[in-house]
Amino acid sequence: MGEMFCFQCEQTAGCSGCTGRAGVCGKEAETALLQDELTGALVALAEMVRQKPGVRTDAVDDLAMESLFATLTNVDFDDAEIKRLTECVHAEKSRIAETSGVVNAPDFLMRNLWDAQEDIRSLKSLILFGLRGVAAYAYHAAVLGYRDEAVSAFIYEGLAAIASDMGQDELLPLVLKVGEVNLACMEMLDKANTETFGTPSPTEVTMSVEPGPFIVVTGHDLHDLKLLLKQTQGSGVNVYTHGEMLPAHAYPELKKYENLKGNFGTAWQNQHKEFDSLPAPILFTTNCLMPPAPSYSDRVYTTGVVAYPEMAHIGADKDFSALIEQAKELGGYAEEQTFAGINGGTTLMTGFGHGAVLSVADTVADAVKQGAISHFFLVGGCDGAKPGRNYYTDFVKQAPEDSIILTLACGKYRFNDLDLGAIGGLPRIMDMGQCNDAYSAIRVAVALAEAFECGVNDLPLTLVLSWYEQKAVCILLTLLHLGIKDIYLGPTLPAFVSPGVLSVLVDAFGIRPISTPEEDLAAICG
Repeated sequence: MGEMFCFQCEQTAGCSGCTGRAGVCGKEAETALLQDELTGALVALAEMVRQKPGVRTDAVDDLAMESLFATLTNVDFDDAEIKRLTECVHAEKSRIAETSGVVNAPDFLMRNLWDAQEDIRSLKSLILFGLRGVAAYAYHAAVLGYRDEAVSAFIYEGLAAIASDMGQDELLPLVLKVGEVNLACMEMLDKANTETFGTPSPTEVTMSVEPGPFIVVTGHDLHDLKLLLKQTQGSGVNVYTHGEMLPAHAYPELKKYENLKGNFGTAWQNQHKEFDSLPAPILFTTNCLMPPAPSYSDRVYTTGVVAYPEMAHIGADKDFSALIEQAKELGGYAEEQTFAGINGGTTLMTGFGHGAVLSVADTVADAVKQGAISHFFLVGGCDGAKPGRNYYTDFVKQAPEDSIILTLACGKYRFNDLDLGAIGGLPRIMDMGQCNDAYSAIRVAVALAEAFECGVNDLPLTLVLSWYEQKAVCILLTLLHLGIKDIYLGPTLPAFVSPGVLSVLVDAFGIRPISTPEEDLAAICG
């Protein structure tokens, strides 16, 4: 077994890269190398598809999306499953070569990327990691029956660029195109979610767990949650969300299930502590899986793209009967348990997507014009385990009392249990949803800019983002594509952004690393 190289997530060793026998995330070197082989096979497939686009089918697109998704951080730790995906890609390459006359391209060697000149490596890494995030969102939309030809086609264009001899001047526009395509992808997913599950509305969610058997669902997949709710309905087994599944409580077609009870726990990196000796099974629907601890590994189930060696996996039939039976056997808690967020709060609010916020846009605009609201802060993104993320808690606590905090993704667990009061009937903290719901924040920002007849960069709006994995990368690229400037990014800058590329981003977009809440608020608010 060789040694790995991986620097795609925020926790990467030494802020430079995981290079030993295992990554900080728990991914073994062999698994990392197999994921590189899978990626190299996808690059070759993309080169072939680019030569003859007519060979594409929905099945090929699905395979590309699923395979890219499997290489995200904290998704697929199962070597056998990664090998299976690689074999499927090889089979598609052979089919295309035999039926279309296209030469079967050799798999790209990822070492050629990792050893490339640092600025070229940086730009191509931004493209690749951004594509992984785009593929994850496209996968969620495809599950609900929604596709976008431009999004699917660009996945191959971006992958083919990894093996190209493009220079910096050609790669930088392609980096921003990842952001442009991701905007269309997030819009598609927003449409898929709202047309399938209804428009989210503000909803208070308890963190208490009732007596009796229950199941905890984590990840992002709303479709899996609905299937589980249907199968547990009337069984006496309740369902609780965890992590990025919290916003599910705001969707009418999900909240109508009486057995969807509340939210258990906080963000993904706390699962070892929160799931320890949990008297219930846990279903992982997408990324955010950590190697399970022995204290609860016998109660972990995965489905979809998520996989871990020797863990029970629910296949495409989505038969959750094994979870339901184990929930009944474990029995849950004998008495009601009241849990709290990291600041002591026992209830959470969610459901402030663009549908809810824009319905009171006039109220928001009037509050700004009358001086009741001085500033908007979008404080959101991924949470993580490395020190320094208490910055976001302190930033929100210290934000001016006449400011509004918009938030999304799991980074909100740093402060979403705080009670900061309201302004003109509007809560000061508004949870807009999952990471993919960054589209809601964009819609709201554009609407406010139209109301005030100015550009988004002229609004009293500051983005203070936390990043961890590749979906955060594609969201950042979307914001850059839109020309949004002066974004604060932390807790550290990405290891794959070279000094040269960082200089370009700073000059063009004013991206800046976070410092301290006091210093940053002083700079923002004057």
